[in-house]
Amino acid sequence: MAVQLLMGNSRKGWPATRNSWLQGLALFVIVELLATLSAFGADADHKVMIRDLTQIQGVRDNQLVGYGLAIGLKNTGDSQQTFFTVQTLANSLQRMGVQITPGVVVVKNVAAVFVTATLPPFARPGMKIDVTVSSVGDAKSIQGGVLLLTALRAANGEVFAEAQGPLVIGGYSEGAAGNSKSVNQPTVGRIAEGATVERDASVDLSRFKTVSLLLLNSDFTAARDIADVINKDFGKPIATALDSRRIDVDVAASGAPSVPILISRVQNLSITFRSPAKVVVNERTGTIVMGGEVRLSPVSVIQGSLTIDVETKHVVVQPAPLSNGKPEVVDETKISVNDAPAQSIQLEEGANVDELIKGLHAIGATSHDIISILQAIKAAGGLEADLEVI
Repeated sequence: MAVQLLMGNSRKGWPATRNSWLQGLALFVIVELLATLSAFGADADHKVMIRDLTQIQGVRDNQLVGYGLAIGLKNTGDSQQTFFTVQTLANSLQRMGVQITPGVVVVKNVAAVFVTATLPPFARPGMKIDVTVSSVGDAKSIQGGVLLLTALRAANGEVFAEAQGPLVIGGYSEGAAGNSKSVNQPTVGRIAEGATVERDASVDLSRFKTVSLLLLNSDFTAARDIADVINKDFGKPIATALDSRRIDVDVAASGAPSVPILISRVQNLSITFRSPAKVVVNERTGTIVMGGEVRLSPVSVIQGSLTIDVETKHVVVQPAPLSNGKPEVVDETKISVNDAPAQSIQLEEGANVDELIKGLHAIGATSHDIISILQAIKAAGGLEADLEVI
């Protein structure tokens, strides 16, 4: 929303409607944020530790998933039409020596759930991890429920953890029929330290002949600089940049007493890192984030606004006097067109993001207008940065 909106015709400089003011405030915040990022972009070179730029190949998380039952609900569980819930309950009872017929069971205090968790690197048997429990049937809420013992499996089908415990959710759903209120997601809950690791998933670092550092973002210059600073610190060529993402470090040549000590020493080294010039645009939310030193070539921007409003009203037409006609309801359509004059800004060679955003703000461009204009500038070759739309 433009500056004119914030300084509208209504009293004390406030816009006539609350929504307009909120839109103007949102754009103002975006403009100030981008201007601040642009100011920092002028000093794009800074020291960054290797641990913040890379990860160790082979040292990673693993995703776990399981299927189970949440019990103890207050008549908010799955309905009888959710057959797999009743079947799962029958199977669980059968393992405990209780035989039931699934077709005649009506239990509203049970819900079928999927349980997910992340197994961290070097997890050992007996460690506790958090789990997330999500309803898969038509349960209204799993608030107050208890997760029955559920096996959590990895992608290879092996069980790595067992989960069980009372659920904690961050929302609620209360009421009945048309008078109800729901906050957040009452069908998703968590159990802090609700799973116990049963299988060793740690990586044996002692077998590593080479430690491979993987850059989080592909960059040939950063890969070269990391290899150079490692070789300089150890005083011999033990690191080699293989491509824009991978740097190999020779464990034997380093002379380190162990692989963990080698990794710790390498990760605490720093390089001079230059943030890439990149613009990330989220068209769904109208968010724009610019990193690095984003520069613009000489460019002119012309922005206009054409607004067409179509209003339809229902009008009752009365019959003529002394006639046998009946009143009729007809639609009356009114069309108004408002074509605002085009406005333009011009940017000289080497202009930065701050100047562009201030110029667009001055001509009344909204956040979504700015997104379209940035895309057009990039297509015209005027934006010296990568433009990514998400």
